[in-house]
Amino acid sequence: MAESGVRVEGNALLLGEGAQVRFMRTLRLPETGTHNLPPGLGEFPLRRVEDYPDTVPADWLAKGGVMLPVYLREAMWLSFGGTREPTALQVGVGKVCAVSGERWTGRLGRRPQNYLVLPRQPWLDGINSGTGTVRQFVAVPLGLGATVEGQVTGEETAGGVQLQAFPLGAKALARWREEERERARTARAPRVGGLPYGTLPPGSHPGGYAGGGYAGGGYGAAPGMPVPPPMAAPAPGGPPGAPAAPASAAGPLRRSGGGPVPQAAPAMGLGVGGSMRQEVYRDDRKAKDWASEPAARVFVHLVTPPAWRRITGEEPPPSPVDRAAYTKAGLPWFDYYDEDGADLAPSGTLGQVQPVGEWLGADEAPWAQPAPGQIAPLGNGPRPGEPVQDGDW
Repeated sequence: MAESGVRVEGNALLLGEGAQVRFMRTLRLPETGTHNLPPGLGEFPLRRVEDYPDTVPADWLAKGGVMLPVYLREAMWLSFGGTREPTALQVGVGKVCAVSGERWTGRLGRRPQNYLVLPRQPWLDGINSGTGTVRQFVAVPLGLGATVEGQVTGEETAGGVQLQAFPLGAKALARWREEERERARTARAPRVGGLPYGTLPPGSHPGGYAGGGYAGGGYGAAPGMPVPPPMAAPAPGGPPGAPAAPASAAGPLRRSGGGPVPQAAPAMGLGVGGSMRQEVYRDDRKAKDWASEPAARVFVHLVTPPAWRRITGEEPPPSPVDRAAYTKAGLPWFDYYDEDGADLAPSGTLGQVQPVGEWLGADEAPWAQPAPGQIAPLGNGPRPGEPVQDGDW
């Protein structure tokens, strides 16, 4: 297998030279109504599939990529804080485009647009299903028809999440860099959280920047909430049970030294939950500005907690925080506004996707609407990590 142009640094994916993606835990929204952005409650730990050749299923090794543990009906969002240069990022859920609703092609398209524009798009919480709204990503098993993949294509064979990043072409990139140098010489860029506009810090979506500082060095938690420490990477070359390396180590390096034949793991994908106010921004660049070939791509496998424990020998993160307790404690929800950004038209296909409650039963967890004072407005060389291998998907 060839390298995919993706590297793992801690719990972040670096795609090519410009884009960075983190998978963030969050509160699951009710499936009725439209809500503000929920908080970030920490990063999902990432591990390279290739580091566990004796315990991951053979088809996962063939696809390569990375894996993360997620509970049934747990919600997540993708953070692009730390992205350094303009990138056209494709996001697939079960190889269905989360922006256009079309099947994965691996090529950029404008009619309809099938990618996000980074760093203008600071994060993505769900599928582009409504005008100025998205429906939240929620993890569900394959085989029930509840995933976006199942509802759009009529089959559930891929699962997981797929990412592919296209940088600017050589001329457009040189022009952008010169514009950035000139902007730096003539005026300071507007600031968001201490960084230039459009370059939000890791975990800086709702709750990722909380109480004036980061919890756990970017781990991202709302103030007052108990947050587990980031999971440590396994020791390089160590067998299961070997002492863990510090959480700041540049990616997991363990190669297991033999053991039982890998077992099949429950296949997981993404369905949708509640609706929230979030725009998916339209690309205002010329199509020819983007490179014709991607700089990086990666398959992200979603793993149940029991399978994660068996494959990695590590404990998964604790179960998600209860949203009623969070709101009752007076902790913040968020509203993001970008006066210069133009919302992309919603996908008619994705607008028809139904929440997972239609398959798994109604969500009966209590819900308390946050008070107006709880809605917080948002808006206007690192050490190399370990490369991730690509495969056939």
